[in-house]
Amino acid sequence: MPRRNRARRVEPRTGSPGFGAGWARSESGPDGDWVVRSVPGAQATKTYRCPGCDHEIRPGVAHVVAWPAGEHGSVTDRRHWHQSCWKARTRRGPTRRRW
Repeated sequence: MPRRNRARRVEPRTGSPGFGAGWARSESGPDGDWVVRSVPGAQATKTYRCPGCDHEIRPGVAHVVAWPAGEHGSVTDRRHWHQSCWKARTRRGPTRRRW
């Protein structure tokens, strides 16, 4: 009889929302610690405004959602960024438009 592989139990890495589900990662940079989630194009169903370039992220476009890590970050702090804008945020920062 073949051996069955047991499912590994994944423990949450932090108390931030999303870590227990395994869909978010933590990133640190000169602008602080962030919780970042990738959104595939197939799951992007709404239009958002990217704070990095101030352009729209249209439905169907893959992007990232980021919010400050720790107890100071909340759901209202989430921002949707183009992937390239997120990677370049430390070089150019957000646009003048305030959230």
